[in-house]
Amino acid sequence: MNVFESLKKVFSNVSQAVLTREVSEKELEEVLGELQRELLGADVAYEVTLMVSQAVREAVAEVRVGRMQDAKEAVRRRVEEVLRGILSASAGVSFQRVVGDVVRVKGLCVVVFFGVNGAGKTTTIAKIGYRLREAGFRPLLVAADTFRAGAIEQLAEHSKKAGVPVYVGRYGADPASVGFGAIQEAKAKGYNVVLVDTAGRMHTDSDLMDQMRKIVRVTKPDLKVFVGEALVGNDAVNQLREFNDKVGIDGVILTKMDADAKGGIVFTVSNLIRKPIYFIGVGQGYSDLVEFDPEVVLKKLF
Repeated sequence: MNVFESLKKVFSNVSQAVLTREVSEKELEEVLGELQRELLGADVAYEVTLMVSQAVREAVAEVRVGRMQDAKEAVRRRVEEVLRGILSASAGVSFQRVVGDVVRVKGLCVVVFFGVNGAGKTTTIAKIGYRLREAGFRPLLVAADTFRAGAIEQLAEHSKKAGVPVYVGRYGADPASVGFGAIQEAKAKGYNVVLVDTAGRMHTDSDLMDQMRKIVRVTKPDLKVFVGEALVGNDAVNQLREFNDKVGIDGVILTKMDADAKGGIVFTVSNLIRKPIYFIGVGQGYSDLVEFDPEVVLKKLF
C-alpha cells in the first residue's frame, strides 16, 4: 500500500458520506468530525484538519446553491486547492538545482544537516553525497558529530561505500571547528559541495542547540536542512519546530517513508514552516532518495 492510500480512502469516504444525498447541518457536522479524527490519525496537524473540513463545507455549499453540479468534483477541487496551497513551498523546488545555483555563484555550497539520533540523518547525508557525485558535483562529507560514539566511523564507512570523500575530526573536538576545517579543505582541494553531519543528542537539549547555533555561526551554511523520521509523526514535528526556532531551517528531508509511515506528515511539516520538503527516503540504498513532488502526492489522493 502506498503511504498515501489511507488518506485517499478518507477523502473518498467523506465524498460518499456527504454528497451522495442531501445532508442536514447536524449530519454534516458529524461527517466533518469523523473526517477530522481520521486525518488526525494519519498524522495530519489539527490546523490542517480544520482547513480541510472548511473546504468540504464550502464544497457542500456550492452544490446546494447550484454552482457545482458534480458533488464529487466539488469536494475534490476544494480540498485539492487547500492541500496544494499547503505544499506550495515545495512546488518546482529541486535541492540539486538550489545547490547548483550556489556553486555557480560562489564556487562552494555548504549544507548543514540537523536532526535527532535515529532519524537516519547520517545515512541520508551519504545518499545525498552519492546523488550529487552522480550528477557531476564534487561533494565532501563532514563528520562533525563528535559526540555520539561510532558516528565518525559510520560516516567514514558510508564514504567508502558511496565513493564520496569524507573529512573527519576527533571525538570531543569542537564540531564548529571541524566544519570550518572541512570548508578550508574543500576550498584547497577543489570540492564544491560540503555536507556537514551534526550531533543529534548531547547531555542536554540546551547544549545541543547551543552547539548547533555555533556551527551555523562558524560555517555560515548556504542551506540548513532538517532530517526527520516520518514514522514518529508528531515527535518529528516537535523536533522540527525546535530546530527551526533555534537555527532556522531552509528545507526538510523525511526518512523511512517506505515503512509504516502515515502520509499526513507531509502536510503537517509543510504547514508548520512553509519551507520545501526536498526528499523522502524510501529505502536503505544510496539511490533510495526520491525528490518530493506535490503534484505526485495530490494525484495519489484523488
